[in-house]
Amino acid sequence: MALSMIYSPLLLLLVSCSRRVVSKTTGPTPAPLVPTSTLPTYVKSVVLKGESHTERLELLNPVNLTLECTWAGNQNKEPNITGWWLKDGNDVPNSRVPVELQNEQYNLRGVFSVNNDTTLGNYSCVFANEARIDFLLEAPQIGDVREKPIVSYIGDSTVITCKMDDTKPMPITWNWFRDNGTEKEQIIAESSRFEIKNDERKTRLVVHDLTEEDSGLYYCGAVFAISTPMSHVKLKVITIMEPLKPFLAILVEVVVLVAAILLYEKTQSKKKATAENVPSADQNNTVTQEEPNGPEGSPSTRQRKV
Repeated sequence: MALSMIYSPLLLLLVSCSRRVVSKTTGPTPAPLVPTSTLPTYVKSVVLKGESHTERLELLNPVNLTLECTWAGNQNKEPNITGWWLKDGNDVPNSRVPVELQNEQYNLRGVFSVNNDTTLGNYSCVFANEARIDFLLEAPQIGDVREKPIVSYIGDSTVITCKMDDTKPMPITWNWFRDNGTEKEQIIAESSRFEIKNDERKTRLVVHDLTEEDSGLYYCGAVFAISTPMSHVKLKVITIMEPLKPFLAILVEVVVLVAAILLYEKTQSKKKATAENVPSADQNNTVTQEEPNGPEGSPSTRQRKV
């Protein structure tokens, strides 16, 4: 009984120590699982037989994009060359790898997560500065671009229209923005002066009661899951007198020209009248010769004595 009372605390102590030892000698804590991307995967392959090629890809949704480049090589057919990737002309970090000649061709592969505006752009695979394939990634672009500005008058209403080509996918929705001088400010159709009317591939912005401050650049944006491509239209708001300014300028020039002509004619008339009132030198000589020589106005004669 006494021995059991002595050994019981010792057994408890050994058990607790063994538990502590086991807790200290367990393996390292496993790293947390990296969440797997839920983006769909898309693979695009291009075979290049020359020195350069450009491939355009139109994306609607974010994707994990795999780009595969195959180059047939040149006459040298070196067993190993260096290949790498560029994004908008800049080297992609850690993308330079040795590329072996296999089956008389070189293969380079890149995987990219393309999910927003910043990840769209120009991706290029380069083979030893001798061959290059460009992949232009972009959202569907708005084809209806207006070059000339829309001109409206103060107090009137105007309609600005944007349209996506029928061959392009239909956007999720449309947004409108206005350039405030520093950034694009989104237009919310809560004011009675603005109306936004969306119709699948077409959108219209209606602006009522125009003022001169409404002049400027307006942007329509076709909203897709991956990006919002934009197009712009310039609005110019003028007064009713603005179109008359060229005609008024011409009228002023005509009035000035007519006044100058009349002034010239009047000056010439005065000079002519003055010249007619002053006798000429021939007239003075004629008058002098006709004056009488004698005191009585008859010519003097001499008589010869016989």
